Amino acid sequence: MLTTPFIDGKWVAQSDVEQLDCIDPATEKVIVTIQTATVQDVEDAVSAANRAFEEWSATSGQSRGVILSAIADIMERDAKDLSELSTLINGKPLGESYFDIEDAIATYRYYAQQAAFLDDKQETDVPLAMEGFSSYVRFEPIGVVALITPWNFPLVTSAWKIAPALAAGCTVILKPAEAVSTIELELGRIVQEAKLPKGVLNILPGPGARIGPQLVNHANIDKVSFTGGNKVGETVMKDAASTTKDISLELGGKSPILVFDDANMDKAVDAIMAGIFYNSGQMCSATSRLLMHENIADELVEKLLTEIGNLKIGPGLAAGSQMGPMTTKRQYEAVLKTFETAQKENLTLITGGKALDRKGYFLEPTVYVDVPVDSSLWTDEIFGPVLCTKTFKSEAEAIALANDCKFGLAATICSSDTQRLRRVSKKLKAGHIWWNMPQIVPVETSWGGFKASGIGRELGPWGLSSFQAVKHIDFETGERGGPRR
Repeated sequence: MLTTPFIDGKWVAQSDVEQLDCIDPATEKVIVTIQTATVQDVEDAVSAANRAFEEWSATSGQSRGVILSAIADIMERDAKDLSELSTLINGKPLGESYFDIEDAIATYRYYAQQAAFLDDKQETDVPLAMEGFSSYVRFEPIGVVALITPWNFPLVTSAWKIAPALAAGCTVILKPAEAVSTIELELGRIVQEAKLPKGVLNILPGPGARIGPQLVNHANIDKVSFTGGNKVGETVMKDAASTTKDISLELGGKSPILVFDDANMDKAVDAIMAGIFYNSGQMCSATSRLLMHENIADELVEKLLTEIGNLKIGPGLAAGSQMGPMTTKRQYEAVLKTFETAQKENLTLITGGKALDRKGYFLEPTVYVDVPVDSSLWTDEIFGPVLCTKTFKSEAEAIALANDCKFGLAATICSSDTQRLRRVSKKLKAGHIWWNMPQIVPVETSWGGFKASGIGRELGPWGLSSFQAVKHIDFETGERGGPRR
């Protein structure tokens, strides 16, 4: 396993530096020890990225696309090993890790195509109403970018940032979450084989509290893209202001799933299960608020409890496991505190609510019903396998309950009425909405939310544009009347 920072195309090994243990969440055993990046490593990475920028940004989009395609090819070849390492580090079932790797591969392939397209649209004429003038716009790489990624989807959230940044012509410093640094460091090996020029991608494992502020405040970094919790995101936003830095923030969520009385019950249950128990609920988009029409609430809950009872919980590498442990001890303990809060508030628990009596960070899938709207379990992101439910009488009430939230990342609607699906979608304050289906996010679509869920969008052409600067060039083409400025 790779265990040292990757800077300027090489692995940087030093003695007498802080070490970081990566833990198997299913066994609580140390898998590998990582050498964390130092303050000097950060400076070296920033210098390398700035040196590499001039050459990399000047390459053709076609050339950048070839390298992005090569990255995808290598990941596809190594998908089995990468998936197993991801599960070992993150804890999720192996099938989920395979899906993650497929997602990352698709992202690199998509932005390889987008990079190639840039050659034809790097400069675009802009029609003007004013006579005697012409204009064109250039889309240029924004510069050196710092990408700070979380631990819940290894290689996926980094792909969503790295691929469009490289496609645009930016150079990158990746700061992965400590818990999954081992697998994110594999990207160094992959880009070496793909012949990415030195300094274009640098990887700095280590504590976010030390490395993050240095990157965000650095005068020679042009943009920060952060995915993580709101508290840290707010700090990133404040710190970036000191150098008027461009930022993108993908933050928290408390997403609703609305089940109407004309919904297909089996599909609704599938969507609920996937929306809250996939990746043990460790998703910013987790549909953790279930809103049910009162006419079907009892039947839906009964079916849901049956499915939960059949859910096989175990180590991600064990055959048949459908839900693994929490990824970190810190998150495991945070959810246990949520259970304590629920007890103090006398919430109605119908299943779960405690840890499994076994080694590892395993929690029971948990459901609370009739949760008050002022409960912290209803309003705050839990980031675990915890579902809160309420009933509604009307479409208007369902929409009001769904929107009564500081977040606005995602939502799911279950109904057989297409007009209702469209009508409700228009009124929901959410960046991504699914109809009668689990949470699948094609790379061609956008990702990001409203309100406290963040700033900007990832994926699709929006993800590429977030790493581009817009430059207009105007010039005179003939005689004109009127005063000169």
